[in-house]
Amino acid sequence: MLTASVVLYKTPREQTQSLLESVLSSCIERLFIIDNSPDDSRRILGDASPKIRYIHNENLGYGASHNLAIRETIDSGAEFHIVLNPDVSFPPETPEKLLLFMEEHPDAVSAMPKIVYPDGRPQYLCKLLPSPSDLIFRRFVPPVGFFKKWKEKKDARYCLMDSGYDTVINPPCLSGCFMFLRLSALTAHDIFFDDRFFMYFEDFDFIRRLHRVGKTLFFPGAQIVHAHAKESYRSRKMLLCHIKSAVRYFNKYGWLFDRERTEWNRRILGEIRAEVCP
Repeated sequence: MLTASVVLYKTPREQTQSLLESVLSSCIERLFIIDNSPDDSRRILGDASPKIRYIHNENLGYGASHNLAIRETIDSGAEFHIVLNPDVSFPPETPEKLLLFMEEHPDAVSAMPKIVYPDGRPQYLCKLLPSPSDLIFRRFVPPVGFFKKWKEKKDARYCLMDSGYDTVINPPCLSGCFMFLRLSALTAHDIFFDDRFFMYFEDFDFIRRLHRVGKTLFFPGAQIVHAHAKESYRSRKMLLCHIKSAVRYFNKYGWLFDRERTEWNRRILGEIRAEVCP
């Protein structure tokens, strides 16, 4: 059984329409819509299909809200679950391709497909475990003058662009916009979203803990579209929320000294070099 969940907060109905069409035309058997909006005017979404379970909830945050759906779907006996952003869409065969991929890779605990913008440009969402400098320079150093080539090189390393994004790799950090999860790994190791992260970095933290117990794979044989808005680049409030979560993340794992980060980043970079230059 394959299930999925999406968290909404004041989300315009038209934004979720593509996602609903994608889910309802696929092999996903149940979609949990966790609506954290102040009112439940989006309850009508639950009438679109018997596949949909609509839950209006207080705003617990992104990860804690997905935990509600994940725990319920585990109780139902499902084997796999997809964590979705409301701004994604995909062809009907994408979940089935990922399901077959996970069945062929029993050591994988999660998988992420190839992700593109609506115009087809790739999104580079496989990453190293971030250091504070990775995030500071990506966000605050403008790509101009002396810094342009240096920033591009640093970004390329951080986003593992040398992999070509055309082969299966095992990064320690993946985007949370589409997370295909093996539920038995979550239950065996009691791994769920850390609800102390209200928004941002909950996916980095979650995948990092999953990576400790199995492979977290990038699979380019399936593809989704992600209309990524980068809210923290446009909203001061979201930027402050992003910074707060970053501080929590580095307080949890280490700022300058993080042996796990050093070892895992060295490993994935070595694997990519060996693949590119055998």
